[in-house]
Amino acid sequence: MKCPKHVRINEVGPRDGLQNESAWVETEDKITWINMLSQTGLPYIEVTSFVHPKWIPALRDGLKVAKGITRSENTVYAALVPNRIGLERAIEGGINQACVFLSASETHNQKNVNKPIDQTVQQLKQVIAEAKEANLATRAYLSTVFGCPYEQNVPIEQIVRLSEILLEMGVDELSLGDTIGAANPVQVITVLETLLPRFSASQIALHFHDTRGTSLANIIPALDMGITSFDTSSGGLGGCPYAPGSAGNAATEDVIYMLEQMGIDTGTDLNKLLTAAAWIEKKIGKSLPSRNLQAFKTK
Repeated sequence: MKCPKHVRINEVGPRDGLQNESAWVETEDKITWINMLSQTGLPYIEVTSFVHPKWIPALRDGLKVAKGITRSENTVYAALVPNRIGLERAIEGGINQACVFLSASETHNQKNVNKPIDQTVQQLKQVIAEAKEANLATRAYLSTVFGCPYEQNVPIEQIVRLSEILLEMGVDELSLGDTIGAANPVQVITVLETLLPRFSASQIALHFHDTRGTSLANIIPALDMGITSFDTSSGGLGGCPYAPGSAGNAATEDVIYMLEQMGIDTGTDLNKLLTAAAWIEKKIGKSLPSRNLQAFKTK
């Protein structure tokens, strides 16, 4: 197996982790948690979403959070931006990177953003262009790449087509999402064997959910094929509001422990990450699925 020397971990817990939680986390607690994550050496933290509060009420304080955090000069602070209004708020909040999102399956896209894919593409094209004019980095999430809760398998041709569209728009990174946690290592290899001859591995990140306990296994073949950017969530928080049964993301602590044991540098402090995960677990009031967090709490 070919192991990279360094992997970039993209922490999405404050956004993707909290968006599906029924328990309200106070604004000051969100800020404290993000500040704790900033002190771990993470190169990327997705701090909030500027989707309308009607759809994501758990993040209705996004602008206050973005303005309230203490920033590390070595960390990119990102936010989910659905449209021009969201982009304006992201710019006001001092966000470094605007993240747009699109589903690979038509049904999930309709439920997620209430628009057909082709109409969503046109909206995202405008948002990405205006983000670049504002000197923001851009990132695109392509959801349901490895399976859809409504359509099941998504044709690889659709994934290729939408990946080409998003990268041709000029996004700096394309994150391919296993929204329902259905992927397996062979499927990961098949998707990457199709995409990597067309796109550089440096343009692609992978976003695995751990619904069926396969997220770590899916990272292994991706590493071997040259992918060095992975989305993870503190404590394993997360889930998609429009993917019934979707469990949390790959836990940041579990991924980093595995990578470091493999001799792969992540530039992060695992003990500080565990402390941050334990802290937010108490605020949410329920046990989080991170295996390393559970081991940490028994010490």
